[in-house]
Amino acid sequence: MREYVVLAGVLGSMLAGAGCGGGGYGSSPSPTPTPTPTPAAITVSIAGDKGSQSFSPNPASPGAALTVAWQNADGVTHRILANDNSFDTGNIGANGKSATMTVPAGGVNYHCAIHPHMTGAINGSSGTAPPCTGQYCGDQ
Repeated sequence: MREYVVLAGVLGSMLAGAGCGGGGYGSSPSPTPTPTPTPAAITVSIAGDKGSQSFSPNPASPGAALTVAWQNADGVTHRILANDNSFDTGNIGANGKSATMTVPAGGVNYHCAIHPHMTGAINGSSGTAPPCTGQYCGDQ
């Protein structure tokens, strides 16, 4: 009878230890999740380097998020620069490359720094773009 009591005690201890979990041998730390980039509220297509239809839509209305992606559907590099210098995409390579920027809440007018006759506007959170003034506003 005594053997059964000892055996039961040993088995009970083993089962209790197995149920604790607690990071013993063979456990691995949980991986840190990779943050998901914020998607653009709107994508503006760079359709070409001539005429008023170079950016589409123009003006663009990103809504409250104010995040805009420019996707280059043209065969040459473009660089989108805010007229007020609030953002600069850097060069956006040809054939499908893109750049995403957050634009000012009041909206902004922009142009292609490589092809200055290409102009566009982003509506602010109010739904309208600011008035365009200066040398890059002739084509709007």
